[in-house]
Amino acid sequence: MAQRQRMGNQPMIVLSEESQRTSGKDAQTMNITAGKAVAESVRTTLGPKGMDKMLVDSGGSVVVTNDGVTILKEMDIDHPAANMIVEVSETQEEEVGDGTTSAVVVAGELLDQAEELLDQDIHATTLAQGYRQAAEKAKEILDEQAIEVSTDDRATLTQIASTAMTGKGAESAKDRLAELVVDAVLAVADEDDIDTENVSVEKVVGGSIDESELVEGVIVDKERVDENMPYMVEDANVALFDGDIEVKETEIDAEVNVTDPEQLQQFLDQEEQQLREMVDHLVDVGADVVFVGDGIDDMAQHYLAQEGILAVRRAKSGDLKRLARATGGRVVSNLDDLDSDDLGFAGSVAQKDIGGDERIFVEDVEEAKSVTLILRGGTEHVVDEVERAVEDSLGVVRTTLLDGQVLPGGGAPEAELALQLRDFADSVGGREQLAVEAFADALEVIPRTLAENAGLDPIDSLVDLRARHDGGELGAGLDAYTGDVIDMEAEGVVEPLRVKTQAIESATEAAVMILRIDDVIAAGDLRSSGDDDDGEDMPAGGAGGMGGMGGMGGMGGAM
Repeated sequence: MAQRQRMGNQPMIVLSEESQRTSGKDAQTMNITAGKAVAESVRTTLGPKGMDKMLVDSGGSVVVTNDGVTILKEMDIDHPAANMIVEVSETQEEEVGDGTTSAVVVAGELLDQAEELLDQDIHATTLAQGYRQAAEKAKEILDEQAIEVSTDDRATLTQIASTAMTGKGAESAKDRLAELVVDAVLAVADEDDIDTENVSVEKVVGGSIDESELVEGVIVDKERVDENMPYMVEDANVALFDGDIEVKETEIDAEVNVTDPEQLQQFLDQEEQQLREMVDHLVDVGADVVFVGDGIDDMAQHYLAQEGILAVRRAKSGDLKRLARATGGRVVSNLDDLDSDDLGFAGSVAQKDIGGDERIFVEDVEEAKSVTLILRGGTEHVVDEVERAVEDSLGVVRTTLLDGQVLPGGGAPEAELALQLRDFADSVGGREQLAVEAFADALEVIPRTLAENAGLDPIDSLVDLRARHDGGELGAGLDAYTGDVIDMEAEGVVEPLRVKTQAIESATEAAVMILRIDDVIAAGDLRSSGDDDDGEDMPAGGAGGMGGMGGMGGMGGAM
């Protein structure tokens, strides 16, 4: 679709012949449709009664999940506006770890509400202004409603961990897992920050989810390098060396000419002596166990076994860091620099069988600043989904400890926001008022979807919820199991304040960005570049004809 402007009698070509251009209302409609399609694809997974999705990639590998961000990442979406909505879920995952589906569903509903107002000739800029005002007000309202939680209130932390796992694959053992998650986060918490990277998760296929456990220490997915080494070392001094125990190579290419066998023997003896000295150094500093980042020479393995030292090679740098935090040791990069002060301590270092795999357990450490969660389940798909639920749970417990503020769940905050934003809309002048009201309506998609997914009547549930919030019950939310409207805070269904504020913030930003686009210009369709018809048969514009951008046609295929 070439764009031409006439200069005198000569047409000037601005865009190439292959370019696709969609302008004005068509561009807005196409982008809104794409955004809504993404939200619709995850909407049925929301809440405790949400359904799962099975995603099969081109290689045939299968993922069964309820986790919004996982679904959207696996779906292979190639429409640019749709990808803006996917980014909302990724931001939510990085910032707070949970609420990815809620954020995407709200973004989709904001676009849906905007479409109706655009049809009434309300300008997109006016809409964007109104949405931003509503989002700011929503955050203020949520801040006022937030419930303070002290970091040593273990019961509330456990409820938060449990809420984050509700409706996911870990549902059947969520109480047990919630306890483990809270223990894990509290163990690795430092005064100024909590890095959940220090909670490593090991998946074991076999057994039931109930058999999951927390190891206060580190599990390294390796075996000892020599069969003659001890299986277990108690009260072990642990050396951490990010290098190799091998013969030092010369830095320049050197050629050694050996003229008689004695010289060769001398050469080999010298290499052995080098390795012997390295092992003797470990013995001298008092190491009982050594974790090495690179390789260990066969001869060195033999010497280490003779000395009764348990050695592990090719340990990942992440494992070495976790071992250092757990044992109090220091990772050294030069073996000559290692001295007894660099050694860590563990009450027990042992090679154990877990789910048919041999792994090294480093336990009984004085203050476990690095811990390992062992997640078990009957099949690989179950364990993978439990891991996703636990990752979300770790994120929300961390966020709660950092912020110390929570909100009731079950659609209660959204119902309260909708009520208060409708009042706020009256004080907003001009056409923006309509956008604020639309924002309030959009937020009610959360309780409505919770009701739909639980097989309840969404209208009846919404009417009940509105009535209770009108009566001043801030914590009234929908119990998806019974269909009743109950006090969520009293029931212990709570989630961090930041889950809600971040979801509203990123959903609003994405919706506003999409609404402000009035022209989409795409380069020629790469997929038809091999054809000889110069793209003449390609549909121009519209939701199905975005050419090189994958269009909704491309997206429909991906979904």
